[in-house]
Amino acid sequence: MGRVVITHSTYVEGLIPWLKALARVPTIQTITPAVISKVRGRCQTLQLRVSVPIRGGFKLLARKGSSAQEVFVVTNLDRETLQITVNQLRP
Repeated sequence: MGRVVITHSTYVEGLIPWLKALARVPTIQTITPAVISKVRGRCQTLQLRVSVPIRGGFKLLARKGSSAQEVFVVTNLDRETLQITVNQLRP
C-alpha cells in the first residue's frame, strides 16, 4: 500500500479522497500533490490525467474549475495502465 504525502494547506477540491483510493493500489509507492496554478479553461468536474513521465513514475494533472494541480506518482505501472487505474478509482 502506498502513501499520500500531505504537505500543502490547499488542494484542488475533491482530490485527496481520490488520491487515497489510488494509494491503495499495491504497485503505487508514493503520491505527492504539488503546485496549484490558475489555468485559462474551465473544467466543471474534477479530472485527473497522466501527464509526463518522471524518474520512477509519472506526473499527473488534476483540474477543476480554473485550477490545476500537479501530482507526482512513484510507481512501476506503465502510462496506460496508470490512467486506466486512475479512471476506475474515480470517487
